[in-house]
Amino acid sequence: MRVAFLTLGCKVNYYETGKIKEEFEKDGYEIVDFDETADIYIVNTCTVTNMADRKSRQMLHRAKKHNPNALVVACGCYADAKDGEALGADMSVVNKDKKNVLKLVNEALKGRQITEVNADGFEKKPNRPAERTRAFIKIQDGCNQFCTYCLIPYVRGRGVLVSKPEDEVVDEVIQLVRSGYKEVVLTGIHLSSYGTDIAGEKSFLKLEGRPLISLIGKLNDIEGLERIRLSSLEPRIITESWAKQLATFEKVCPHFHLSMQSGCDETLKRMNRHYTSAEYAEKVDILRKIYENPAITTDVIVGFPGETEEEFETTFEFVKKIGFADLHIFQYSKRDGTIAAKMDDQVSAELKKQRSEQLAKVMEQSKKEYEKLFEGIDQEILFETEQLINGKTYLTGFNTRYVRFFLDTEKAGEYGALSGEICCIRAADLRTD
Repeated sequence: MRVAFLTLGCKVNYYETGKIKEEFEKDGYEIVDFDETADIYIVNTCTVTNMADRKSRQMLHRAKKHNPNALVVACGCYADAKDGEALGADMSVVNKDKKNVLKLVNEALKGRQITEVNADGFEKKPNRPAERTRAFIKIQDGCNQFCTYCLIPYVRGRGVLVSKPEDEVVDEVIQLVRSGYKEVVLTGIHLSSYGTDIAGEKSFLKLEGRPLISLIGKLNDIEGLERIRLSSLEPRIITESWAKQLATFEKVCPHFHLSMQSGCDETLKRMNRHYTSAEYAEKVDILRKIYENPAITTDVIVGFPGETEEEFETTFEFVKKIGFADLHIFQYSKRDGTIAAKMDDQVSAELKKQRSEQLAKVMEQSKKEYEKLFEGIDQEILFETEQLINGKTYLTGFNTRYVRFFLDTEKAGEYGALSGEICCIRAADLRTD
């Protein structure tokens, strides 16, 4: 029987989909691309914005169009937020039941008449091993920060924090390295809270990061693992002593995604973020003091309720001052059930669009300036995919600071460069656009 998967949203969702896919493969299912005809479609949904909701619904409807007789399954945060509502799917699986998707699907199939897809007459792609590039490792679940704009704490355990034990993470990474992976990305719904449930750090304001440092140290010792990358971090976890200890682990990539959301203190208060813009800038300074040209990336929400022109201008100038390596810009999305949805002075869609476009121009320039720092310098690149640019084929991949580079495939043979391999490439043979 053929099953197709599609993932929306965060890196945790991608990790969880990977685990679900492994279970289906072990049970004898044939994994096919989402755009192929399948017997079962599983969409791991997201609800972080209204756009994510809409995309989730669209993908579920698309699955039905591919094969009206297929079993279409919605799982993840949107399914959770809608409290099991079908959403155009045949069945819905909330987050706490994700580990049981295979069992639930098999049970549903018992009472459902499904004619297996006959691949004859369709172009059948050969099964290929998954690309061994970077692996996402979910080490933490749940969030108890309760930002006023966010539904995630409610659909990911209602504020309960759960961390995967160190030995289980280490064992998982060892297996991935044996399978050929060179880089792992540690992910979580609130990664900086890793281990606080185990270590007894009960206060949600107490993010000392000791359990996370301990885990990273053990992963750093794994033979064959070449890179450890961290996903989004809470700024408060960054202290000089913490960053100095982190810098002793040579496999940790100097790429830090520090969640910001706003550069204006008044807006941060309404968002229930637990730091000021000055404290955020201090964390960036610490990282730049300890690491050479670290990549600092972040998220910004524009048009949060009550955001005046003066508040936006404060954020705009703060973004320019910091000089991010990259910036993810989100227009505020009203989420029913959150405090922010009930706030006065909701910002118009037109104004949110205008402000996001202003920030995008700053982001584009800032990103280019950061990439210039690597001009004329040989780079160690983890190659991932091929891309066609102006009629030429290039291998594309990232350095430790997550700057994307391109290598002409005609030159790749000189280096033995292949997808999934880390190679040192001469600067003259690389391009960034």
